[in-house]
Amino acid sequence: MVNLTRKENLFIFEIEGLHKLWALKSKITVSEENILKAYQNEKEFTFWKGIRAPGTEIPWLIAAGTFYKKGRNFWDVSNKNKAIIVELQNHYFKKLIIEVENPEAVIKILNTKQDEK
Repeated sequence: MVNLTRKENLFIFEIEGLHKLWALKSKITVSEENILKAYQNEKEFTFWKGIRAPGTEIPWLIAAGTFYKKGRNFWDVSNKNKAIIVELQNHYFKKLIIEVENPEAVIKILNTKQDEK
């Protein structure tokens, strides 16, 4: 699972618990301007996530780490019902496919720009 925090115009995606070990990453920092959109779409949770390098995948149980499929994507999902997709631009990753505690709230935060407040 991933926890989201905000510091000014930066979003910090903190990977929690043993997922750090499985994903081989503890956090991802993204500037607000690099976020195109955040949404949920079960159709993107396919069996083939791409070429894993590095990371962990146990089909139907967990996908965590870097996967290459139409670009470099970061996965940390064990419950697809709580997973969101964050599309990025000008960043190391093209997409973050992550599980969060409250998908609706996180999507709203990520899709609301700082100057819109």
